[in-house]
Amino acid sequence: MNVMIPVRPDGSVEPRFGKAPMVAVAQVDDNGHIADWQTFKVEWDRLHDEGTEGSHHARIVRFLREHDVVACVATHAGIGMQRTLAAMNIPLLSATLPQARQSVEQAIASAYVAARDTEES
Repeated sequence: MNVMIPVRPDGSVEPRFGKAPMVAVAQVDDNGHIADWQTFKVEWDRLHDEGTEGSHHARIVRFLREHDVVACVATHAGIGMQRTLAAMNIPLLSATLPQARQSVEQAIASAYVAARDTEES
C-alpha cells in the first residue's frame, strides 16, 4: 500500500501538509515495513495561494490518485483538507516521530493495532 507523508530534505517530517514543498510516498509491505520510498518536489507551499482553496485541494487529490495513496501521515492538516481526505476514504494518521520513515512505520503499526482491537471487541 502507498502512504504519503510531507517531508523535509533532511528526512524529517514537514509539519505542513497542504503547504509542503516536498512529500514522500512510501510503499509499505504487508508487515508494515517500507519496501520503497520516493520523494516528490510538489511545491504546494508556492502553489497554495495560486487560485482557490478548492483548486489547491484538487491538485493534492490528483497527486494522491496518481500515486494510489491509501493513507496519509502528517502532524497537521487543515479542516478542509481533513474533509477532502475523509471524502476520499483516505485516513489521516498521526506523525509522531521526527524522522519521516520511522513515523510512517509507527503510524501504520498503530493503525493496525487499533483496527485489530476494534475487530476483537
